[in-house]
Amino acid sequence: MLSSIDHLIIAVKDINKAEENYRKIFGIEPVWKGEHKALGTSNVIFNFKNTYCELLSANGDGLGASLVDNAIEENGDGLIGIVFGTNNTEESFCKLKKLGYLITEPSEGDGIDTNTKKIRKWKNLFLPPELSRGIFSFLIEHTEGALPTLDKYPKDTVNKLDHVVINTNDADGFINIYRDIFNIRLALDKVIEHWKSRMLFFRLNKTTIEVIERKNEDTSQDSLWGLAWEVESIEETHKRLTDEGIDVSPIKDGLKENTLVATIKSHTHNVPTLLIEHS
Repeated sequence: MLSSIDHLIIAVKDINKAEENYRKIFGIEPVWKGEHKALGTSNVIFNFKNTYCELLSANGDGLGASLVDNAIEENGDGLIGIVFGTNNTEESFCKLKKLGYLITEPSEGDGIDTNTKKIRKWKNLFLPPELSRGIFSFLIEHTEGALPTLDKYPKDTVNKLDHVVINTNDADGFINIYRDIFNIRLALDKVIEHWKSRMLFFRLNKTTIEVIERKNEDTSQDSLWGLAWEVESIEETHKRLTDEGIDVSPIKDGLKENTLVATIKSHTHNVPTLLIEHS
C-alpha cells in the first residue's frame, strides 16, 4: 500500500531564516523554492537519497496556511507532518474504504518553483483520525514533474534520512495500523532497558520508523518527535557544523552497534536532530 516515506514537513514562521539554518545543517542547497497558491503556503525543499524535507510557511490564506499558523501558535516552529508515498492513491482509497474507514476521495495538488517556474502535480489521500491518531499524515502519488536530484553528497553533508522517531501510548494499536493496514514491515518489537520502554522498528524503503511507547490511560495517540540523518563522515560533518557556529554535542558511540552519533542542539527550529554514521 505504501512505497516510501515521501517527505517530512517542518513548519516555520520565517522561511528565509529556516532555509539559511537548514542549508548549514544539511550542508547542501535546496532543490526547490516554491509556493502552493491554493493552500496559502510557501516551501523550501531539500532532497536526499530516500526522502525530502520540506520547510513550510504561511504566506497567505488557505488550509495550508491555517495548518502552519495553528501549529506554530500552539508549539512554535517544529516537525508537523509525515507524508507516505503510494503508487496508486485510488487503490489505497478503495482499500481503506472497504475496511470501513470514512475517508474522502483523493484530491489533486500542485506547486510551482518561484525561480524556475517549473510545476509539479500530485494526488493526496488524507487519512482519517482513526489512522493518523494525532499526526498530520497523508498519502501522496506524484503525477507530473519531479524534484531535481543531487549528483553527489560530500562526506560532510547529510545524504539520507536514517530514521524518524514517533511517540505513542499504544504500541499494539500502532502495529495494527502500520503493519496490518499500511503493510509496513515490523522489523523489531522489544523492550529497550536503556530507556525502560517498548520500542518498535518499522522498515520502509530502507528507512526506519522508530516508535517509542509511553503508556497512559489516554485515548490512543501518536506524535512526531525527531529525526536522525545519516552522514558519510560524522567527524567531518561535526567540524563543518561547528565552523558554521552550530552547537553540536561531542561524537559518541550509538546504541546500535557500529554507529557513531552526535546531536545538533541549535538551528533546528525545535526539531530534535541526530546525526549518525554507520561504519
